[in-house]
Amino acid sequence: MARKKATPDFEQSLAELQTLVERLESGELSLEDSLSAFEQGIRLTRECQASLSQAEQKVQILLERDGQLEEAPFDADEQA
Repeated sequence: MARKKATPDFEQSLAELQTLVERLESGELSLEDSLSAFEQGIRLTRECQASLSQAEQKVQILLERDGQLEEAPFDADEQA
């Protein structure tokens, strides 16, 4: 049985953040709604930063060989 994630995944948080930014940039929100959206945006930003940090740590662990970190260039074309 798959475990449910405690927090939304990175892509979902990023999509929500992009939607919030678009709403804020439209200028059609009231001050109260803008502040609420801003608070939610800060929370989503922190979630995204935490997800990226965890991913970076996992990559470093995977690249570690014999106690030393081996740097490897990332080539997005090879991953596709």
